[in-house]
Amino acid sequence: MVAEMVTETTRKANKGIPNNTLPSNQPKPINEIVATTTDRLSLPNDEFARVLGGGIVPGSMVLIGGDPGIGKSTLMLQVATSMASNHLPVLYVSGEESAHQVKMRATRLEDWSQSNTDHLYLLTETNLAKIVEHILSTKAKLVIIDSIQTITSDDLDSSPGSITQVSNCTTILTQLAKMTSVAIFLVGHVTKEGSIAGPRVLEHTVDTVLYLEGDLHHVYRLLRGVKNRFGPTSEVGIFEMKSTGMIEVKNPSATFLSERQANVPGSAITVTMEGTRPLLVEVQALASTSTFGKPRRTPNGVDFNRLLLVTAVLTRRLNYRLADQDVFVNIVGGLQIQEPAADLAIAGAIASSVKDQPLIPDTVLIGEIGLSGELRASRQMASRLNEAANLGFKNAIIPSSSTQTEELPSNIQIISAQTLDEALKSILKH
Repeated sequence: MVAEMVTETTRKANKGIPNNTLPSNQPKPINEIVATTTDRLSLPNDEFARVLGGGIVPGSMVLIGGDPGIGKSTLMLQVATSMASNHLPVLYVSGEESAHQVKMRATRLEDWSQSNTDHLYLLTETNLAKIVEHILSTKAKLVIIDSIQTITSDDLDSSPGSITQVSNCTTILTQLAKMTSVAIFLVGHVTKEGSIAGPRVLEHTVDTVLYLEGDLHHVYRLLRGVKNRFGPTSEVGIFEMKSTGMIEVKNPSATFLSERQANVPGSAITVTMEGTRPLLVEVQALASTSTFGKPRRTPNGVDFNRLLLVTAVLTRRLNYRLADQDVFVNIVGGLQIQEPAADLAIAGAIASSVKDQPLIPDTVLIGEIGLSGELRASRQMASRLNEAANLGFKNAIIPSSSTQTEELPSNIQIISAQTLDEALKSILKH
């Protein structure tokens, strides 16, 4: 008699959420459901609250990503400390550092000695089931998991940080957040391309996605919201990285322009919109005769293709001789500018460097450049000009179409131009 062997695959029970610990929802007629406004948890950090839309929404899932060493853990530890000081139970879960390492970093934070951290609980754990048990036992209202790539579920055999583990753990934590109204922040690693590591569905699962950006060689950091179900997207909070933590920058425009030298060639000021906030930044350019056969275009803080477009328009439409010139463009402070409204400032800085002639002082340049050399209007022009006037700027070069579509402030002199040629002639006339 020959014994027959049968292969049977067994799957462990999901241990992420203990049975009989969460309430189950029942279907209700929609007419019986009372629509209420969700009360946000007050967040003392104004810059962080701005990006979230005014505070932390109970039951929300927030994913924050950024390059290694950019300050994600420091910022989240500051948020945990400030919320615990308001007598709110907070659980900080660290899967990468020991409890002693986290405590050493916490004691370096500003105002740590004056903070009431009796309600801040620290857990060093990577097992999802145990983390869920501690969330329920501590009755935490805010949970921070640093990082989601270190958390593992017992019902999966894959290694920590794998796509399956990250996706499964995030799904279980999302279910927990929605059913218990606990707000959960997930810290996520990023890939070499700059996106959060793991499946793309991870960003679709959570309610809010934040990115902490900045140049590691500069002290300024931008917390940018790219998705927010409870508030505006593309909002930005600005911080300064110090030994005592991430310090809020209350007046970023004045801060970024504090080291600016007036009346120097190759420098122009523009006003960019970061969410709903107008921000003045300095654009620097340098044109130098190339020693190689192919001239270089080197951007720092601006999109490479936008730089190519601006230099092509200057060459083709305005007869600037850039074919044998290396062109370098830099945004001071390590900022990244994505919007086309900075085109005119980039072109002005390049033209100023080529002619070795400074632009007229106390002037901001705002406008998008088309391929024919025309200037196109930018959004929220009134807000941009008001911010420039508040910082003492007296003149603004803007597209003519902006003067026809918006009511602009009268406390700054407006010089309108239809083409890039008109704009540069008016700003290089002295």
